[in-house]
Amino acid sequence: MMDYHINIFFSEEDDGYIADIPDLPGCSAFGESAEAALNELKIVKAAWLETAVEENVPIPVPKYRPVIYHIQC
Repeated sequence: MMDYHINIFFSEEDDGYIADIPDLPGCSAFGESAEAALNELKIVKAAWLETAVEENVPIPVPKYRPVIYHIQC
């Protein structure tokens, strides 16, 4: 099974790292390091999925892949 793609990037505006899952709207987290942002995102992802199940909201199938994965050498 394919898992969700995670983006992690440095935000100068926030002076820290942002991690997000494009396939899960609003699923993002902040950390002072990339590792901290990823650890926070794991917690947010679990809460996002749990809430979706409780609220009978459809859980999106992982689809997002950066363009680099679409390029064939």
